[in-house]
Amino acid sequence: MSDTNPLSLKSDGDSDSILNAPATTSGDGSGSEAIIDVASAEVTSDGSGSERWIQLMFTWAGKPFTLDIAESDRVFDLKAALQSLTDIPPERQKILGLVKGKLPPDQERVADLKLVAGKKFTLIGTPQGNEIKDPSQLEFLPDVVNDLDVDFSDNPTAAAAYKNDQRNIRKVREATNKLKIDIIYPLREGKKLLVLDIDYTILDTKPLTSGALPPAECARPRLHEFLEAIYPYYDICIWSQTSWIWLETKLVELGMLGSDRNYKISFGDNLTGILTVNTCILMVCPVLDKTCMFTVFTERGNTPYTHSVKALQIIWNHFPRFSAKNTIHVDDLSRNFALNPQEGLKINAFKNAHTAEAMNDRELEKLARYMLHIALVDDFRSLQHKNWKNIARALGPH
Repeated sequence: MSDTNPLSLKSDGDSDSILNAPATTSGDGSGSEAIIDVASAEVTSDGSGSERWIQLMFTWAGKPFTLDIAESDRVFDLKAALQSLTDIPPERQKILGLVKGKLPPDQERVADLKLVAGKKFTLIGTPQGNEIKDPSQLEFLPDVVNDLDVDFSDNPTAAAAYKNDQRNIRKVREATNKLKIDIIYPLREGKKLLVLDIDYTILDTKPLTSGALPPAECARPRLHEFLEAIYPYYDICIWSQTSWIWLETKLVELGMLGSDRNYKISFGDNLTGILTVNTCILMVCPVLDKTCMFTVFTERGNTPYTHSVKALQIIWNHFPRFSAKNTIHVDDLSRNFALNPQEGLKINAFKNAHTAEAMNDRELEKLARYMLHIALVDDFRSLQHKNWKNIARALGPH
C-alpha cells in the first residue's frame, strides 16, 4: 500500500499532483492513511472506515480536472480545493451540476451532499491576480475578525468534538506534512515551550501595517524584557495569523530580528530565507504563519461560526520533546485555542498604542511573573491558566 496523502488534486492533462504531501504517523495516534486510486473513480476508505474519499470530475475553461475530497470535509474545503486547482477564489466560484439547486453553506459536510464517485460538474469563474496586496488589504489581518471570539475552556464537550473530528485530525496531519522547518540553534534540553502570538498580543498591528506609528511605538510595553525574563526556562515559538511576508517585516521592525539586543531569533520555513543575529543570548525557535492554520466550524448562539485555529499538535509532531505537559500558548484570541484549550492563556488585546492607557500597559510584566512562577511545574496539565492574572497579582512585582 502506498503511503502518500490521499488528497490528490490534478488536471487530467498534468500528471503532477498539486497537493500530494507524504503522510506520516503523527502524535495523535492515527494509523494508516486513506488511499485513492485515481483511475478507478471509486469511493475508498482506510482500514477503519473512518475516512471515505470521493473522486469528482469537473471542467473549467474547457479543461478537465479530477478532484478527490473526503466525506468528512466541508463545502468550504471543496471550494478551497477548487481554488488550489484554478486560482478562482470561493466568492467568484459558480458550481453547476454538482447538486440540485443552490450549493449548501460552507459548514455543510460533503457526506451530506450525497455525491457519487465520478460525479461531474462545471466550474465557472475568473482567477484572482497574483499581485502582492497592501497589508491593510490582507485577508487574514486579525483586526477584521478580532471581536468575534469564542472560549472553549468552559465547554469540554465542544472542545472534545473539535479534537475528535476526523476532518480536523486529518488537517493536522496535512499541516504537519507541509510544514518545513530548519532549526539553526538547537533546542535546549529540559526547557518548556511558549507559543506566542504577535498581532494584538505583543504589538498593535494596525498602526504598524499602516505606518501611522513608528514600529517601536507599536510594541507592547516591556516586550523585550518579557522575552529576556522567561528565556532561561522556555524555548519560544512565534505563531502569527498573518502571512509570512508581513510577519518577517514585523519582527525586523520590532527589533526582534536583525538587531543587537541581547537575544536572538532562530527560525526557518519553506517560504523565506533565514535571518540570524549572532551576538545574543536568547533563542526563539521556529516562526509559524497563517499557512500552518486551518479553518474549523462551530456554532455561536445557534449561528454557524467559522474561524481559523492554531493546532499545537502540528508543533508537537515536529518536536516530540514538547507536548501538553510542557507547552503554553499565549494569544489574545481564545478561539485559537480551540483544539488545545487547556494549554491556552488569553491575554488582553493591545490596541491604540498611541494612547496613555496603552503606554501604561503592564500585561507582559504580569505574564512574566506568572510564567516564572509555573516554570518549575512538572506537568502543565495540572494548571488552569484561566486564573493566571489572579495568581500574578498575588505574587506581586519582583
